[in-house]
Amino acid sequence: MSDRRLAALLAGAALLASSGWALAQDGADAKPPASVVKVADFPHQVTGVTVSSGNRIFVNFPRWTEDSPVSVAEVGKDGSIKAYPDDAWNSWRNARKDELSAGEHFVCVQSVVADGQDRLWVLDAAAPAQALLVPGGAKLVGIDLATNKVVKTIRFDETAAPQGSYLNDVRFTADGRHAFITDSGAKGALLVVDLESGKATRVLDGDPSTQVEKGLVVEADGKPLRRPDGRGVEFSADGIALSKDGQYLYWQAIKGTKLHRIATKTLLGDGFAGKDVSGAVEAFGENGVADGLWIGRESGRMYVTAPQDDAVKVRDVEVGAGSRPEILVQDPRLRWPDTMSEGPDGTLYVTTSHIQDMSFFKPAAPASLPTELWRIERAASR
Repeated sequence: MSDRRLAALLAGAALLASSGWALAQDGADAKPPASVVKVADFPHQVTGVTVSSGNRIFVNFPRWTEDSPVSVAEVGKDGSIKAYPDDAWNSWRNARKDELSAGEHFVCVQSVVADGQDRLWVLDAAAPAQALLVPGGAKLVGIDLATNKVVKTIRFDETAAPQGSYLNDVRFTADGRHAFITDSGAKGALLVVDLESGKATRVLDGDPSTQVEKGLVVEADGKPLRRPDGRGVEFSADGIALSKDGQYLYWQAIKGTKLHRIATKTLLGDGFAGKDVSGAVEAFGENGVADGLWIGRESGRMYVTAPQDDAVKVRDVEVGAGSRPEILVQDPRLRWPDTMSEGPDGTLYVTTSHIQDMSFFKPAAPASLPTELWRIERAASR
């Protein structure tokens, strides 16, 4: 182990131990304080995962390189998947797009998030292959977890989700009244949504904080990740998280290293009213290239998926912008760690979406790309 690597792991020991993670050591070698255990294998490319207060696990499969037969699924205790909430909502296909309403069916789901109100919310970017947005398809669908029935559908018009947008991830205020969404499309932005009225306002559209970082090259497996035509990874505002007290919203671009935040009262006030809130955006240090963000309900610490490092990292954002991400778990099986969620017992889950293995980047790859769901476990103390 290099001196630099050892120093980084030791530097994070106090932070990790204080959040319940102990740094395991074996002689002179320091090891990441956690490991991963596989929960499920999937035959399709997964992105989102969420765990309800009742410990039910849900995942989603976007239509990126295949016309997947299921968009949203509940994961059984044996790792099996079942279309959720039913087969009808999962029945849209490219071949039948002129027969089925894009507004009443899942088209290209990018994220699933259970809120604190016993509801599962499904964010449908409605842009298969990350290309053209299917008219009428961009939406946020609320499902009552007690009845497994759709109770709310908020459709986004072109002022909220214009052509070229790709709605990526979502977080909800503790009172269940508002949602915040990242748009990682060609022109990044945030959306502020009133869940009761369904009104959505697009904010920070084109602001530097929501855009890709110019000149940055995203790598995978130690080399630049590019398509055969030379294009690289170009996702704008992507990862999103709410502070433990709900006072701040954090986000960053995948093609970016910098974390940003803004006060939620600003988003819900001037932002929702359509005023320019760019002056209220704060730079909040660096995460490095990151996909998913999650802030622990009890610890208040930010967990960061780090696809370039096959790792999940953790940082203490509550101490300020100067905190640095430290490795929580690193494993070569974490091929593009994507989205995280936290179970009611504090267990962290993470999906691996294998973006570097897609046919976008490896033309010989199968359209149906196998992926996985993992849970993170503390390393055994010695």
